[in-house]
Amino acid sequence: MSEPFRFIHAADLHLDTPFQGIAGPAPDVAAALQEASLEAWDNVVALTLQREARLLVIAGDIYDGAERGIRAQLRFLAGLQRLSAAGVRTFIVHGNHDPLDGWSAIRKFPAGVTVFGHDRVESQTVTSDGLSVCVHGISYRTRDVRDNLALGFRRSQQADLDIALLHTNATGEAGHAPYSPCSLADLDAAGMDYWALGHLHRQQFLRRGGPWIAYSGDTQGRSPKPSETGAKGVLVAEVAGAGIQSVTPEPVDVVRFVSCAVDVREVADVAVLQARASDEIDRLRAENGERGLLVRVQLEGRGPVAGDLRRGTGLSDLERELRGHFSGREPFVWVEAVKDHTRSVVDLEAVRRRNDFAAELLKRYDELAAADPEAREAFIATSAELLSRPGQVSTALRALDAGDGGGDADGAGEVDDVLAEALERVLDLLEAGAGR
Repeated sequence: MSEPFRFIHAADLHLDTPFQGIAGPAPDVAAALQEASLEAWDNVVALTLQREARLLVIAGDIYDGAERGIRAQLRFLAGLQRLSAAGVRTFIVHGNHDPLDGWSAIRKFPAGVTVFGHDRVESQTVTSDGLSVCVHGISYRTRDVRDNLALGFRRSQQADLDIALLHTNATGEAGHAPYSPCSLADLDAAGMDYWALGHLHRQQFLRRGGPWIAYSGDTQGRSPKPSETGAKGVLVAEVAGAGIQSVTPEPVDVVRFVSCAVDVREVADVAVLQARASDEIDRLRAENGERGLLVRVQLEGRGPVAGDLRRGTGLSDLERELRGHFSGREPFVWVEAVKDHTRSVVDLEAVRRRNDFAAELLKRYDELAAADPEAREAFIATSAELLSRPGQVSTALRALDAGDGGGDADGAGEVDDVLAEALERVLDLLEAGAGR
């Protein structure tokens, strides 16, 4: 093989996706978000051409829904046409968001584009500079595919390199539906050199060689959820001889969800707090290059400023001031939210020595903390049922769940966090009341 051979693995484009969990962004931010997923696809095409890749493989969820918008379809087609004109082969499977039974306004794709069907795993072999590459794939016919499609893959007999495309939850990751579930053993058994997986939005390697098994993640983050934050992009695979030598992440996102933590310990007042938060956001701007940022500021720790944040509209005022400070920046910075996890300074040992309601509350917490996980879960379930009636508590719980993304934390750890959060909030209220 006289020339280096490389291919690019992309997935989960979600073209024209609606962004989730973002309250009332400024008009320039809203306009940028509307274009972000489409521009990220343009960046995939540009990177493929710039790196002189011979193949682009896309592992499902090109669109965000079965009823794809015409704008998204035309933009996707334009990118495929550019790739085809440059001699790049593109291989596509469809996933749960864009199954083959969805509506399509595009009836014909350019030469060099292969869309795998749904009846069985299909294979197609291409040759480049003496290297024979067989690409295998299968699409979803409908959204809800629960069969283990990995069992239908088998290595070719003649090719030098075998690449498999599959949309699957191979890890059983929480927060993602178990579409086409499979195991690493199932993937191993197929004898592939590289598994190009889609469905999970967090870029990750399940195995680095023998075979390579990777999720490229989505190409554009869509919300403040943990799986949607940070750099988003594709994977670039370098082939030498008949083996994959390296697989490297390359970002293509144009808007990025990021977060920063600001500790309120030793913060004298809210003016100092605003300055520290602004410094952290400036750091994020420097780290993330020329792209728009949606920033979530997490306020943490114990300090006297915690009480200031809870007076009247203190927290929302700080959020508004930070947004104003960064308005007009290019590329834009939008403070998506300021989350208050701070606590007032409370001497727990002094509370334990008292003979009042707060001391009894802390005693009950200590008992629960020492109990088995099932007892803690039962206590939370019973309490949640009692507090589920419409009102401030249930509204606050729903807001916390929506804002923090849900479903990404470990179950046992989440229960402990809920208990600790409840204790600290109630103690804050009790101590504040006692101080009046």
